[in-house]
Amino acid sequence: MVIYGGMRIWFEGESKPYRVRAFNESFIICTKPFNPKRTVLYTVVDRRNKIRGTENLVFGFGAETDDQCEEMLQRVSTGETEISHRNRVPLVVIRCDGSLTL
Repeated sequence: MVIYGGMRIWFEGESKPYRVRAFNESFIICTKPFNPKRTVLYTVVDRRNKIRGTENLVFGFGAETDDQCEEMLQRVSTGETEISHRNRVPLVVIRCDGSLTL
């Protein structure tokens, strides 16, 4: 498996790509700019279950910095949090600019 930080991934139903910010063998944390609010949108990819979505937190910790993305990766990897049951969607990758195994 080869994943490079900064790789871009296009998901079905999304017009703009997400950028890989943190990853391990089970999860990938991706973000994309959300200019109207001057922040980012994020998605957590669960590679085992082939789903993606947001964390199941009401008020999240953010995903604007690499450190916040690494902390999010730690939380989902240890089971402290999970991908929201309400906001999850099937994982459908349209394309990515590099080698990525999902």
